[in-house]
Amino acid sequence: MNTNNPTKAAVSAFPMIPAQRLQELPTQFFATLVRKANVQIAAGHDVINLGQGNPDRPTPPHIVKALQQAAENPQYHRYPPFNGYLFLKEAVAQRYREDYGVELDPETEVAVLFGGKTGLVEIAQCLLNPGDVCLVPDPGYPDYWSGVALAGARMAFMPLLESNGFLPDYSALSADDVNRAKLMFINYPNNPTAVSAPASFYEETIAFAAKHGIVVASDFAYGAIGFDGQKPVSFLQLPGAKEVGVEFYTLSKTYNMAGWRVGFCLGNPEIVRMINLIQDHYYCSLFGGIQEAAAVALTGPQDSVRELVQMYQSRRDALFGALDRIGWQASRSQGSFFTWLPVPKGYTSESFSDMLLEQAKIVVAPGVGFGDHGEGYVRLGLLSTEERLREAVDRIDALRLFG
Repeated sequence: MNTNNPTKAAVSAFPMIPAQRLQELPTQFFATLVRKANVQIAAGHDVINLGQGNPDRPTPPHIVKALQQAAENPQYHRYPPFNGYLFLKEAVAQRYREDYGVELDPETEVAVLFGGKTGLVEIAQCLLNPGDVCLVPDPGYPDYWSGVALAGARMAFMPLLESNGFLPDYSALSADDVNRAKLMFINYPNNPTAVSAPASFYEETIAFAAKHGIVVASDFAYGAIGFDGQKPVSFLQLPGAKEVGVEFYTLSKTYNMAGWRVGFCLGNPEIVRMINLIQDHYYCSLFGGIQEAAAVALTGPQDSVRELVQMYQSRRDALFGALDRIGWQASRSQGSFFTWLPVPKGYTSESFSDMLLEQAKIVVAPGVGFGDHGEGYVRLGLLSTEERLREAVDRIDALRLFG
C-alpha cells in the first residue's frame, strides 16, 4: 500500500496565516459568555438566560404567511436586483413617513441591507482609511468596533456616563480626535444602557457633525420600542440630518424578524450610494420572497408592534418591581428590550456575572463587554416571560446581596 500522498502532504505543508485585518478584529466577548452558559446547561442546570439580545417571540403570522406565498413565485427564484426591489424601499419609506414624518426618496435615500449589523460594519469600510478616527460610544454595541478594525482605522471612545443621562458629551472629547474623526456612531434607544435620546440631543449632534465634517451613523435598531408613552425620536426627523449622515433601521426587533436579516441604510444619498456600491461586490441582495414579506410587515397592520412594545413594558415593570422588592436600585429602562443595572460593591461586572451563573444559574452580560465605561454594570434582557424574570430575581435575592 502506498502511504505517500502528495496531495495530502501539500495541503499541510505550510501554515495558513490569516491576513492582518483578521488578526486585528476585536475578540467576540459574548462568545465566551455563551460558552460559559452552555457548560451549565450541558450539566443539566435550569439556566435563565438574560444575557443575549435575541427576541424570544415568533414573527407575526401574517408576515410568515406572506413569505410562504411569495416563495412560490418563480420570479423570486432568479437573482434579485442587486440593490433590492423598489417595492421594499417604498415600503420602508412609507413606514418612516407614517411613524416619523420623514420623507425618503426610495431610489436614492434607501439601501437594503442583510440586517442592520451588516450596514454598521460596511459604513466604516466605505468612509474610513487606515489611520482615520471613528468616534464610538462607550459602552456601546461591539460590532461598531468590527467595521473600524476591518477598515484599519482607530476608535476614539465617547464615554456614556450616568451623570449625563448616558449621552455623549461632545465638549469633553479631545480636540485632536474630533479634528481627525470622519465617522461617528450614535445609538438610541441605547444598547446597552436602555435610555432614549431627546430631539435636542440630535440637534446638538447634527451641529457638531456639520462643524467638524463628521458623518453620523445613527443606529436605530430599537426605534419602535419606547416606554411610558414616549415614542423614540429618529435622527432623520431633525433638520439637517440627511446632510450629515444616515440612519440604520432593522426589522429584527420591531417585528421579531432577527433571523430574516432585513435592514436598511436611510438618509444621505451619497452614503446610500457607497453602501450599494460595496454591497455590489459582496452580495446579490436578499431572496425576493423575504423582501416581499418584509414589505408586508412594513405596510400592513402595525397592531403586532404595539402589542410587542406593551409586552416589553409589562416585562420591564415586572422585573423592576421585583428588583425594588429586594433592594436592587436602578433607573427604569426608557426603551429597547434591555435593562442596565449597577453591580453590588465588591464585584466587577465580570466577576458578578460569573457568580450569578455559578450560584444562581442566571446569565447576564457584564458591562465591560461593551467598553471600559460599561464596568460597574450588567445588562439584562427582557427576553423571557414575566414569571421567569421574577424567578431570576428570587434566585438573586437568595444570595443576600442587597438590602
